[in-house]
Amino acid sequence: MSAGTATATIRLQRRSGRQVLEEAFKLADAQELVARQSGFESWQALKTGVQTMTDTTGQTIPAPVLSAAEAQLFVADVKASCDYYTSKLGFTVVFMYGEPPFYSQVMRDNARLNLRRVGEPVFSGDIREREHLLSASITVDGAAELRALFLQYQSAGVDFHQTLKQEPWGARTFIARDPDGNLLLFGGPAG
Repeated sequence: MSAGTATATIRLQRRSGRQVLEEAFKLADAQELVARQSGFESWQALKTGVQTMTDTTGQTIPAPVLSAAEAQLFVADVKASCDYYTSKLGFTVVFMYGEPPFYSQVMRDNARLNLRRVGEPVFSGDIREREHLLSASITVDGAAELRALFLQYQSAGVDFHQTLKQEPWGARTFIARDPDGNLLLFGGPAG
């Protein structure tokens, strides 16, 4: 950072909002600040770094592959929801954040669900039930696995919005309902 930029930065840090707006601030000073905030030593380093990142001359860049997706479920009590997902659905808690907790992630095998506390219902009335609005869709590889999972959840006392059934498009599915009314579809191949 140049001496002028450092001096301008120090002056700006000691002034009120109105005084900052009235201060003479050159474009070069702004560029240096942007570069620093972006983790570069200088404006020139930022420009060079960005050019290096975007210069693809002669290189074959693979197409981006989405490697995972995580559903965001809205719950009234994160701790109670984590207890439900671990005791009834066989998930484990990856993390729980806040005191009291307001955000958490649970997982079972490759399925991950993010649980976020909200202070009031997200859906109005019974629209979620009437319109079958899913909060998450989780798949298994085989029909036997899906049936075993359904029976496991049934014996654990899970509340179902829809029991195991064959869908017109060929899949087999069931839909569990968590204590907050989130509808979780579990699906797999029919045969």
